[in-house]
Amino acid sequence: MKFEFKGSSLRHLSESGFRQMAECGPLNSKIIFQISYLVIQNTSDFGLRTYFCPMLSYNPKDWFSFLFYYGRSDTVRKLLPLLIVMALYSWLIAWLEIEVWKLSEGSHVRHTSIMHTMLGFVISFLLVFRTNTAYERWWEGRKLWGALVNNSRNLAMKIASMLPPDNPHRIFFRKVIPAYAVALKNHLRSEETAIALFDGLGDDVQHELDVKKHVPNQVASLMFRHVREMQRSGAITGEQLLFINNELMSFTDICGACERIKNTPIPYSYSVFIKKFIFVYVVTLPFGFVFTLGYYVIPIVTFIFYVLASLELIAEEIEEPFGGDENDLPLEKMAHNIRVHIHEII
Repeated sequence: MKFEFKGSSLRHLSESGFRQMAECGPLNSKIIFQISYLVIQNTSDFGLRTYFCPMLSYNPKDWFSFLFYYGRSDTVRKLLPLLIVMALYSWLIAWLEIEVWKLSEGSHVRHTSIMHTMLGFVISFLLVFRTNTAYERWWEGRKLWGALVNNSRNLAMKIASMLPPDNPHRIFFRKVIPAYAVALKNHLRSEETAIALFDGLGDDVQHELDVKKHVPNQVASLMFRHVREMQRSGAITGEQLLFINNELMSFTDICGACERIKNTPIPYSYSVFIKKFIFVYVVTLPFGFVFTLGYYVIPIVTFIFYVLASLELIAEEIEEPFGGDENDLPLEKMAHNIRVHIHEII
């Protein structure tokens, strides 16, 4: 499916209610976006919300395109001002040592490179550990949302097997199971869930829900109460209630695990130490290497800074997997898939 927009920026479209598009970045006068999945735009089930910032899809074997890709998440774009500053700083140190101070080969400044040789392994180990820790958080978030997709399907299949096709209770679960996924997504992104998400469930349900509070908990409680009422009215038996209990409980378990990732960032002192370590390591590089590299120290030190700082930036981006960056999880797509699958099953 192709979507075509005209204008200088997607921010113009946010005035029409599409605030989720506001951070997609600047566009040229006419750009065609190729979206690989159907955009959620059913106003009765999900409110007027359309998303055009999906997770970046790519071909890992296409090396050539990677060399010339400069997207929003590319570290060169983010670090460009600092790279320029680092290049100027390296030129200044090289000029002072060669042209002004005229340091001899026997100067003790020459031996500062020994420190970088000794600390090179340490900083590499710290950055690898930092990146792996951030990726583990990202992958755990993906597994949790994968479990949400599977449990939603399992609950829908069990409901479909227990209730006849004309049973009105099927309509409730057809709407509330996908609504939980959307509510959880909004909760993890600190966004407000529209009350229109629960249209068709009755006025009493809409009056009972408070979108200012913990909406996923309220939706999960709503499902538990509804299932209990079904058991009391004889729509399902006690054995059937136990049959779907694990799926009902899994919603809250998944929500709690996602909240643990979101609310427990990497320790502040650890993150600060790595940034300070990178800064001191790089700013002291030119002093010793000028003796062997001369003015070639400028591009070399700049590139070293780019590599080290990029690893830290990548770790910062993926350690919060529920945001709206290009490398974050495609929660909109997964929530939409849940809706499609539940409507097919029930």
